[in-house]
Amino acid sequence: MLNNNNQISIRFADEFENNLYTLSKKYRRIRADVEPVIEQIQTGNFIGDRIANLGENYFVLKVRVKNSNLHKGKRAGYRLIYQLESPTSILLLTIYSKLDREDISTNEIYGIIAEFNGNEL
Repeated sequence: MLNNNNQISIRFADEFENNLYTLSKKYRRIRADVEPVIEQIQTGNFIGDRIANLGENYFVLKVRVKNSNLHKGKRAGYRLIYQLESPTSILLLTIYSKLDREDISTNEIYGIIAEFNGNEL
């Protein structure tokens, strides 16, 4: 096993923390479902699909996460959205249940990033 001393720092946008808290009331196992994904990202394995149309300055990915409270697979699970700020820094932007909402818009992503950075759009 490779020892990685240059572990990646992960920060949490308020949007992510608020949504995780809200979803945890409905889905009791959400933290256990999300933890392995965050650990994978923290080791440098940037999983997920890049969200298009955000421009060159934003490297944002969307990961499907299985909801173990449901037995429907990843498609009906959560979507975890994160930004690769640098090779050693990740910002978890938001998480939502695919059962509760459709895809997130690029404007919403810009808004979360701007709010985290203390800017307004």
